[in-house]
Amino acid sequence: MMRWLAAFVRLGRPQFLVGGFLLYGLGAAVAVVNGAPLVAGTYALGQAAITAIQLMTHYANDYFDQAADRANQTPTQWSGGSRVLVGDGVLSPRVALRAAQGLAALGTLLVVTVFVAGGAGGHDAALALALALALAWAYSAPPFRLHSRGLGELTTAIVVTGLAPLVGFLQQAGGPAGVGRLVVAQLPLMGLQFAMLLAIEFPDAAGDAAVGKRTLVVRLGGRRAAGLYRAVLVAIYGAIPLLLRAGLPPLGALAAASLVPLAAWQWRALGAGAWQQPRRWEGLAFRAVATLIGTTAAELAAFAWLARG
Repeated sequence: MMRWLAAFVRLGRPQFLVGGFLLYGLGAAVAVVNGAPLVAGTYALGQAAITAIQLMTHYANDYFDQAADRANQTPTQWSGGSRVLVGDGVLSPRVALRAAQGLAALGTLLVVTVFVAGGAGGHDAALALALALALAWAYSAPPFRLHSRGLGELTTAIVVTGLAPLVGFLQQAGGPAGVGRLVVAQLPLMGLQFAMLLAIEFPDAAGDAAVGKRTLVVRLGGRRAAGLYRAVLVAIYGAIPLLLRAGLPPLGALAAASLVPLAAWQWRALGAGAWQQPRRWEGLAFRAVATLIGTTAAELAAFAWLARG
């Protein structure tokens, strides 16, 4: 029983839930900086919905991506799925499907609860959550399978770094007024999320291509995808002065730029061909994840500090 339970937990990849907590918190912190009070009950309700949708995505991805994960001979700690369903057979694939469906139902219930009892911003927040749930399911599930249409990277950036903070903001702010300050804080994170997906697709590319999972890396090829990654990094950090002029607080801009050295390391590694060297894939994926999570944490800390008054 303990072995089954441990496998079930691994299947949900709980380590990736950290990002959902940080991003949702960032949206709420920006609302407080704008003058809104922090309402604990509303905050907890929105966080529960975000976490349910995130877990749904993890279980659904492992179920619907079994063929690609099985064909993947070069998984890393960050890519290739949880490896539970393609491993020792402790869990039936149907367990993953039922867990995903149950979490989708829970997520839907929480969306309705936010709509009904989520305060002044509940209606807007519920609409954002409903969109996040729909896109998260369509990411890997048929008939849409957005990750196989070259749309998975953009979809993930919209859901994870776009809608999750937006929900936190709308719930605390009571509506979209003043959301521009959140948008200028989100844009670097959305770029980093997009880039992170490219990084974790390099090790998966051969297996994905073999089963028709046409991610952006498969469609572009490794060299052009690496070039796109490098261009995205230049755009992210080059845009920070513009975001500062557009309303991003100086402390927020400093936070957004705080991991430039790590991003520069990544930029150089890609230029040196790390994308095609299996021994370097683990480090490439780790730096991509660390840059996103570290920058998000820095921005959250910056706005939490500003929220103190």
